[in-house]
Amino acid sequence: MDEQKLIKRLQKGYEEAYRFLFSEYYDWLCNYVYNLCENRSLAEDIVQDAMVNFWKKRKSIIITTSLKNYLFRTCHNQFLQHIRRQKIQFDSLDKIRWDVISEVTLEEDLYDFKMEKLNKLINQLPPRCKEIFVQNKLEKKKYREIAMDMGISVKTVENQMSKALHFLKTNATTFML
Repeated sequence: MDEQKLIKRLQKGYEEAYRFLFSEYYDWLCNYVYNLCENRSLAEDIVQDAMVNFWKKRKSIIITTSLKNYLFRTCHNQFLQHIRRQKIQFDSLDKIRWDVISEVTLEEDLYDFKMEKLNKLINQLPPRCKEIFVQNKLEKKKYREIAMDMGISVKTVENQMSKALHFLKTNATTFML
């Protein structure tokens, strides 16, 4: 079929002209797009989208080159649009990932800051009070164990823990957020 005649029939909406166009160019276009993306399914999707868009816009399409070149360029542009959409999706995912990582990093930094300040406060405790506090809170020893290890009464351990906790609670409000 003459190319100009085919274009006119397509513009007028003749379905047999569209079927002819599809049968003549579909495989060729799929192979072209496949060479771009190396994904047969994606290539077929892109060509089908291009062909459907061609049919929808058939009345307003102006072809200044050959029909084959026009379809080639249309499929190429359709592929580029697909790449752009994918890039935007990846960029959005990267932004989300970066936001999550940044948030976690900020929380870790805040935690590290608070722990540093807490350690400074613990170091300000009197030596015996500090030792009892560290054994109870960091080493997870019970009051009775601490008392036996240090050769003191459980009541003394309780009193020292009470002093340590009061000191930390009073001074910790100055830096805790």
